[in-house]
Amino acid sequence: MLDREAMAAGEPAIIGAQPSRRPQDEVLCDMSLPLRGVFYPLGYSIEIMTNSPAVLSAANESFGHVRSPRGHTPLQIRLGVVGGRSAACPPEPTRREFDSLYSLVADVDNQALLDLATGTNFTWVTDAAVDNGLYFRSNFLEKAVYLLLGASVVTDIHAACVSKNGKGVLLCGDSGAGKTTLAYACARSGWTYTSDDTSYLINNVESPRVIGHSHRVRFRPSAKQLFQELESRAVTPRMEGKPSIEVPISELPVKETAAEVEVHCILYLDRQPSARGELTRLPSGTASRRAGDALYSAGQIRAKHIENLESLRDIPTYELKYRDLESAIEALESLMRRT
Repeated sequence: MLDREAMAAGEPAIIGAQPSRRPQDEVLCDMSLPLRGVFYPLGYSIEIMTNSPAVLSAANESFGHVRSPRGHTPLQIRLGVVGGRSAACPPEPTRREFDSLYSLVADVDNQALLDLATGTNFTWVTDAAVDNGLYFRSNFLEKAVYLLLGASVVTDIHAACVSKNGKGVLLCGDSGAGKTTLAYACARSGWTYTSDDTSYLINNVESPRVIGHSHRVRFRPSAKQLFQELESRAVTPRMEGKPSIEVPISELPVKETAAEVEVHCILYLDRQPSARGELTRLPSGTASRRAGDALYSAGQIRAKHIENLESLRDIPTYELKYRDLESAIEALESLMRRT
């Protein structure tokens, strides 16, 4: 049937024709996110809003190990999944930051935008990204969540963490210094495991305490040469282009874990071919300064992080020169007996 007004104007029209797409549809600003899930990364409550059940499944894999909240946050993570131009896994995202604004851009279809000051955020990814589980979790889901938590309740430190008799030791150092392998080797020998290469300093506490991903370990592929139990494990790309082997701690020969521990001393690792587990005391304030230099944050968020890191200023800090894991563990045992 023809529309009478259109006919009078000399323009034929069909009643019931589909309306044209709105301009806002093109930029996905009104994407419906009907699926909700509450999770507790690091023990802090967040709500994930999405249009894909696969996203909630991935969130459960990343955060489902914690069921009880440490504290409430108002954070809502908005994550929409769309059809993409390619079925291949997207490339590693490029990160950019200005003050509290942060972006992750893998390609035209896979991007995230975050305002770290207000918590406002939205991530757009394709089915191909979500289907590559560890890629999606490491590069978008976990990255967005931990960036937002890091802007509000914790300060992340590039350090592994183990403890003995409740005394936490941060293992710091440059990439490749052996933080993860030493932490895991300690855990295999009876220490309590808290984290592999990232620990989260809790903000605004009297004594410095850190939270870690005590439910899993992410190794570099070279760890297969050190630990026989990793030989059959698959290698998967992760954040910053670094391949990794992710293993649940429950599948490894580790008896004791602790999600949170008080920091009693800090070690900077220096692996050298001729070293024999030599410990040298470093000046007060070394850890605060070095951890601050390693921060990725900017602007007001960075200023907050620098202030929080001051809680490490007077924690006994050492340099550990070591050749192999056995000599490093022996030096750590000796240090624990003295503290």
